[in-house]
Amino acid sequence: MKKFMKLAIFAVVALMALSLTACSTGSDSGSGDKYIIATDTTFAPFEFEDESGNRIGIDMDLLKAIAEDQGFEYELQALGFDAAVTALESGQADAVIAGMSITEERQQKFDFSDPYFDSGVGMAVSATDNSINSYEDLRGKNVAVKNGTEGATYAESIKDEYGFTITSFPESANMYEDVKAGNSVACFEDYPVLGYAITQGQPLKMVGDLQAGNSYGLAVQKGQNAELLEKFNAGLKNLKDNGKYQEIVDTYISTN
Repeated sequence: MKKFMKLAIFAVVALMALSLTACSTGSDSGSGDKYIIATDTTFAPFEFEDESGNRIGIDMDLLKAIAEDQGFEYELQALGFDAAVTALESGQADAVIAGMSITEERQQKFDFSDPYFDSGVGMAVSATDNSINSYEDLRGKNVAVKNGTEGATYAESIKDEYGFTITSFPESANMYEDVKAGNSVACFEDYPVLGYAITQGQPLKMVGDLQAGNSYGLAVQKGQNAELLEKFNAGLKNLKDNGKYQEIVDTYISTN
């Protein structure tokens, strides 16, 4: 009888251990082929919603295509940028893809995939204006910028060298209208944002050279989810090789 009781107790303890193990690994980062990936909510053209409520954009389309190429599943959580990063830091998400710049500071806390997009600052003029082709053509004229953007910072840094003045606006739409009205001859803005505006019908065109900015990457917690990074990098390479990558980018960004 005592022997039977000991066996019964051992069996119960073993079952409890198995149950606890299952519970503890069920939400582990990268514990299987399905990942929880957090993203931003409104950062066109990288992630935003269409009229039907579907989440689309460069990041969203790339992630979907890479997952199909590499054979893994994911659950997308649209949280907003700050909340997405917090979810990653707390282990509630396996990765973040949200137009996240790869910086030295962030590399202290996260591991990044290979860059999937190189951002930068572009200059746009009215689609019918052929008089502005370089920064030299801005001398004595006014340009428009959006407050708090890389474009505004860059324009401020070169305005004395090229002799132009600046008018700042709270929204990109106001800036575009100022150029279309002829009050400003050009505007400076993040290249992908400008490119997306043009695809949406803004009568603008980009001219001059793009100024290098930050590169974007998929982020995971440092030292974790190396397998997901490997899959993402392999899928990204395949998409670039077969032309799918450029097809996705061209869907959202145009220079004229």
